[in-house]
Amino acid sequence: MTTMKLLILPGDGIGPEVMAEVRKVIDWFAAFRGLDFAVEEDLVGGAAYDVHGVPLSDATMARAQAADAVLLGACGGPAYDDLDFSVKPERGLLRLRKELDLYANLRPARCFDALADASSLKREVVAGLDLMIVRELTSGMYFGEPRGITELNDGTRVGVNTHRYTTHEIRRVARSAFELAGKRSNRVCSMEKANVMEAGILWREEVTWVHDNEYPDVELSHMYADNGAMQLVRAPKQFDVIVTDNLFGDILSDCAAMLTGSLGMLPSASLGAPMANGRPRALYEPVHGSAPDIAGKALANPIASILSFAMALRYSFDLEAEAEMVEGAVEDVLAQGIRTADLGPAEGGRTVSTGAMGDAIVAALAARDS
Repeated sequence: MTTMKLLILPGDGIGPEVMAEVRKVIDWFAAFRGLDFAVEEDLVGGAAYDVHGVPLSDATMARAQAADAVLLGACGGPAYDDLDFSVKPERGLLRLRKELDLYANLRPARCFDALADASSLKREVVAGLDLMIVRELTSGMYFGEPRGITELNDGTRVGVNTHRYTTHEIRRVARSAFELAGKRSNRVCSMEKANVMEAGILWREEVTWVHDNEYPDVELSHMYADNGAMQLVRAPKQFDVIVTDNLFGDILSDCAAMLTGSLGMLPSASLGAPMANGRPRALYEPVHGSAPDIAGKALANPIASILSFAMALRYSFDLEAEAEMVEGAVEDVLAQGIRTADLGPAEGGRTVSTGAMGDAIVAALAARDS
C-alpha cells in the first residue's frame, strides 16, 4: 500500500482535544493493521492567527495541497470576536474549502440504536435513521459577489450577500449526490427555494438535467428547503440522500445533526476533484464547533472527529472494511453504555472523559480485530 499523507489541523477550543483521540485511532491502524500513514500537524484558525497573524498561512495551505487528506478539529472562539472579518478564525476554514475546491460536503446523520433515546424526538422517529446530506460548499451565498456592508448618504447601512450558482457548480455536486445514492438506497431529494429564488429555479432545472441524462435509474424528488426542514423533524427516515446548496445545507445539516442526539456525533467530508494519484482533494471535520465553554476540561465528545477519520478511510483511501471497523467500534462502545457528558447518562453505564472515550474506542477496535 502506498503511503497515505495526512495533515492534521487541530485548530481552536476543543479541537486539539478531540484530534488527540483521532491520533490514537490512526496510530492503532498503523501498528496493528499495517496502514502506512505519514502524519503532519499545523495551525489553523485562532491558533494560526496567534502565531502568524492570519487564520491560515500560505505554508500551511501548501501543505494542505500536498496532503491526501486534511483532518481538522475546530475553528474560532470568543477571544477572536473583535478581529476584522478578513482574519477571523473561520476564514482559515473557508480558504481551505475554496482553494482546495472542495465543492461536495457530505454530512451523514446516523442514529446509533444506543442513542435513539438521546434525541429530542421520539425513539420511533429516529431509530434506524441513516441519511446523507450533500451540501454544495464553494459557491452560493457564502462566496457570491458583490458582498459587503456599505453606508448610504443618509447614514443607513446596507448589508449585501449574493446568492449565485452556475450550471457547472450545480451539476458537479448533483453528480456526487447521485453517485452516493447509487451505493445506498438509490434515492435523492433535491432541496432549494425555486418558488421565490431564480437561483433555486436554476438549481432544480440543472439537478433534473443531470438525473434525466446521466442517472435515470436513481429516484429523484424535489422539495422546498423550508419544507425540508419541517420534514426532517417530522419524518426524517423518508430521506436517503439530500442534495442542496451552501446556505440551506449549512442549516439543514445542523438540524439533522440533532436528530442523532448530539452534535458531538456528526462527522463530515468535503471532497473535490481527483488529484494526480486518483485520490480526491479532501478535508474531514466534525460538524460541531470549538465549544470554548468546555475546552480544556476533558468533556468534549471525540466521536464526531473519529467518525470523520472513518470517512477519510472510506472516501480518500477506499478502505471500506477499516471504515466499518471504526464505525462498529463506536457502536460497540455506545452499546456498553459508555458516554461523554453531552450524550447524557446511560442506564447502568458510565460517563467518561474525552481521553477515556478515545481509549474505549481503540479497545473496541482491538476486540473486533482479535
